[in-house]
Amino acid sequence: MKLYDKKEVLPIVLIIIIAAVGAYLYPQLPELVPSHWGINGEVNGWMSRSFAVFFFPGLTLVLYSLMSFLPLMDPHRSNIESFANWYFWFKVAFVVFMGSLYLMTLYAGLGWEVNVGRYVTLGIAALFAFLGLALPKMKKNYMIGIRLPWTLHSETVWNRTHKFGGRLFLALAVIVAIASFLPGAWTFGILMVGIFLLLAILVWYSYAQYKKLEQK
Repeated sequence: MKLYDKKEVLPIVLIIIIAAVGAYLYPQLPELVPSHWGINGEVNGWMSRSFAVFFFPGLTLVLYSLMSFLPLMDPHRSNIESFANWYFWFKVAFVVFMGSLYLMTLYAGLGWEVNVGRYVTLGIAALFAFLGLALPKMKKNYMIGIRLPWTLHSETVWNRTHKFGGRLFLALAVIVAIASFLPGAWTFGILMVGIFLLLAILVWYSYAQYKKLEQK
């Protein structure tokens, strides 16, 4: 993967726009803005407006930079290049997700009625859907994907697990999107149970595929 690509301008511009909106809203915000919401949507945590406005764009930039630089250290970097376009758009989706959380927090601080729980859950469902589409495209590497001892040991197990995992993530995306319209406690429960089951099934499936190949 290249250290720099012209496409990388897009997420950087998005981060700058998000930060600019925050700076514009800064004078209108109260001294304290919401930082955390409970399962049922009630605000149960606060932070200073300075921290809210300036920290999160910086955090998004740092995380985006890490996502861009870490693959360069992978000994299987050439494999990552085969799905570089998918990975780029995943980074863009991540920036959009973080930016949406940031703006919802600021608008909630301005007194707007924002159903943060629902929008966050829908955002998570969208990320799951993207992963579901991207996983089958991923070739074996040490940085991105379902990195288990069995998938890293065998390229066949890697390919089968990622193809199967893609279907699971797409199914979970649909379930989570529907659950976002349920009461908060139900949404949270379905999300947590869904993630746990998905991970457990993937571990079992990859190990089963590994043992099946060993027996041949």
